Amino acid sequence: MSKRDYYEVLGVDRNAEASAIKSAFRKKAAKFHPDKNPDDDTAKEKFQEAREAYEVLSDEQKRQAYDQHGHAAFDPSQGGFGGGFSGAGMGDIFGDFDLGSVFEEIFSGGGGRGGRQSHAQPGADLGYELTITLEEAVHGVSKTIQVPSFQSCEPCGGSGAKKGTQPETCSTCGGMGQVRMNHGFLQVQQPCPDCRGVGKTIKDPCSSCRGQGRVREKKSLSVKIPAGIDHGDRIRLSGEGEAGIHGGPSGDLYVDVRIKPHAVFKRDGSDLKMDIPVSFVTAALGGDIEVPTLSGKVKLSIPAETQTGKVFRLRAKGVKALRRSKVGDLLCRICVETPVRLSSEQKDVLRSFDSMLQAEGDKHSPRAKGWFDAVKDFFTTK
Repeated sequence: MSKRDYYEVLGVDRNAEASAIKSAFRKKAAKFHPDKNPDDDTAKEKFQEAREAYEVLSDEQKRQAYDQHGHAAFDPSQGGFGGGFSGAGMGDIFGDFDLGSVFEEIFSGGGGRGGRQSHAQPGADLGYELTITLEEAVHGVSKTIQVPSFQSCEPCGGSGAKKGTQPETCSTCGGMGQVRMNHGFLQVQQPCPDCRGVGKTIKDPCSSCRGQGRVREKKSLSVKIPAGIDHGDRIRLSGEGEAGIHGGPSGDLYVDVRIKPHAVFKRDGSDLKMDIPVSFVTAALGGDIEVPTLSGKVKLSIPAETQTGKVFRLRAKGVKALRRSKVGDLLCRICVETPVRLSSEQKDVLRSFDSMLQAEGDKHSPRAKGWFDAVKDFFTTK
């Protein structure tokens, strides 16, 4: 069976540079690696085919011979290199190709290491609790907050090295941040013990950040609170978290909104609720009272014979919540207030009034009559 052209196997043209050949092989290896395709014999064959093509095209002398003579350059019967390929047996497939590179290709989405690693690390996200009043939540407000976090060190520009100097490439890992450890026929990559995976060492650290490239300080930020925000809502400030390490992007700041309890109103989504105490005279005879809203006072008419617990709805006097076009209502619950600290004369007047009511039966207390009848039936049927 004739072999396919090695350039075709890797999907590169005949003038491809070594870096392109290496990158193409990594992609093929990641796609067809036996560990990723344990039940696919075809993938195993394609992996070995790519391995063989890479061994030839990555070697300048072998590639030159292949370009001149094709596969015959490696056929002993035709005076070629002979000896076959180290990839002929599956036990040798991992010979000079780092297994860690294959795994990195598989699990990192195919990016591979390709060259020196980027040692930049993103900064951490931060959280902040901001307490505001109900009025501020309803109408919106801008708040200035102080957030303690790590920020890029100005004297060293975040490098961690003393001003006028630069971090040096780690001599142990050559700047890769990883070292290879042999475990039998496998090669496993581990973070470099000298630079701790950074790839750089600092001989003369910055005195301000002690080589960290970051300093902890309080940062002032202006937070715009949108009108209608509710208790528990969260605002994200992109890039306002902790500074990244070695030039990495900053994290985000998440502001969790808390609303103080209000002396008058309670919020329920888009609606506001409040209890209104009225005298028993007003509840009995009716009358007009002034009630507060977040936009000013309004008049509320209390009809005669109003009972405790009666709820009056004032339309569009609530809250325009986020992501809603309609304004909620204000729900006013009536609480009939019993008078206290009565004088002897006032008590006599009330007793006289009560006697007048009792003389006319229970027609003035329909709820009381219904309740006592229900209690009587309860004890009778027991």
